[in-house]
Amino acid sequence: MIPDALRLLWTAPRAPGAPARVWRDWVLVALLAPTAVLEAVLRPDVTWRPVALVLALVVVGSLLWRRTHPLGAVLAVFGTLIVVNTATLVGGADELGLYTTTCVILLPYALCRWGSGREVALGLAAILVAVSLGIAADFTGVAESVLGVVFILSPAGIGAWVRLASTSRLRERDQVRLREREQLARELHDTVAHHVSAIAVRAQAGRVVAATNPSAALDALLVIEGEASRALSEMRLMVSALRADEAAELAPQRGVADIERLATEGPTPVAVELSGDLDGLRPAVGAALYRLAQESVTNALRHARYASGVRVGVTADEASVRLTVVDDGELQGRVGTGYGLVGMTERAALLGGTLEAGPGPERGWTVVAVLPRTGEVA
Repeated sequence: MIPDALRLLWTAPRAPGAPARVWRDWVLVALLAPTAVLEAVLRPDVTWRPVALVLALVVVGSLLWRRTHPLGAVLAVFGTLIVVNTATLVGGADELGLYTTTCVILLPYALCRWGSGREVALGLAAILVAVSLGIAADFTGVAESVLGVVFILSPAGIGAWVRLASTSRLRERDQVRLREREQLARELHDTVAHHVSAIAVRAQAGRVVAATNPSAALDALLVIEGEASRALSEMRLMVSALRADEAAELAPQRGVADIERLATEGPTPVAVELSGDLDGLRPAVGAALYRLAQESVTNALRHARYASGVRVGVTADEASVRLTVVDDGELQGRVGTGYGLVGMTERAALLGGTLEAGPGPERGWTVVAVLPRTGEVA
């Protein structure tokens, strides 16, 4: 059990999404570098001033690479500290570190936050060696030594905790996306199944009347051709959608016309308005519009405190269909990062559309989704 856990830790990949150098990094270095120079020149109790200054500049400069090259930054800094602490221990000199080098605590954090399992293990080993030599070179008591170790390793623990929380959230988001893709695949499956059922019925009818009424049989073939073309078109939409292995239930799916059923006269009335040419939409687009409207209305009724009503509008033009859901409730406690919005955004993206959600200009919440009429997969 333990060897397997250690093997998993050793082979763990780097955390995804490590940001490169940002403006805050340059500002931090721009502030710390001159401070280190001034401290090395003006502080009267600094030992080996040139060495202390070089050490401080190495620490400060390494901050620029702490996310993209966490192990390299740690080895550069703590490797230098190992050499300096060894020389201090052998030569019997006093501690030569500058106060500016306190920023070194950012490196253990970045190592455990962004490094791979192998990098974390090697980096922590180098940190422990450097800290042990530093304690041996300037031992001031057990309590202070323990506090020093805790001070330098606490950021590593914080980095590991932040990484675990971030990874867990990404995993949950992936599960939401997967469930949304499965649901979309089922809806597309239903559409294709209905087309194939129509083809089978028309083929049977055409075979029955072929001998007595050839024109009726020809009409059946034309219907079969149209249904087959639509079925193939819908099948193309399924290519990029993920789905589970279990069989989908064959049931009629909701469409744009069903959005009108969301209108209610309750304590928080829901008004629905449909405009434009909504005929001829692909079933997948109509089903997506209904699901997006349903989810948005549900969220509004659940979270829009003191709202006087919810307005749902669907407008269509030659290229796209626009869904707007607006309420005028209070914004307290409402955020735009929930997993429901993740699934809605994923559904729109799978059909080549977009979805935006956020506070209204004065109060309330607004959801706007735009889907292409053809429902082409992005």
